[in-house]
Amino acid sequence: MTYVVTESCIKCKYTDCVDVCPVDCFREGPNFLVIDPDECIDCTLCVAECPAEAIFAEDDVPSDQIHFIKLNAELSAEWPAIIERKDAPADADEWLKVKDKLGMLER
Repeated sequence: MTYVVTESCIKCKYTDCVDVCPVDCFREGPNFLVIDPDECIDCTLCVAECPAEAIFAEDDVPSDQIHFIKLNAELSAEWPAIIERKDAPADADEWLKVKDKLGMLER
């Protein structure tokens, strides 16, 4: 099983999760993070660190977010690794509770 970053990360992109990942499985896009399912060791450390509550175990991804399992796998093959925490975008807090952000995902 792997962990999956879901929609609430879009346009928030807090990177607190990156700091605690022991295997550097996070990949960074312009306004979203994903987890490389081939690198994730299911340690759960990232879940508690995510201010957006965007990270779920693959088996626990909400039914309306299931497509993010495939999206994480796809984008993790394209995006570079992020291994250090960065400042969140200046407007991240404004996007934190916004729903239906998939159309805003930048590849």
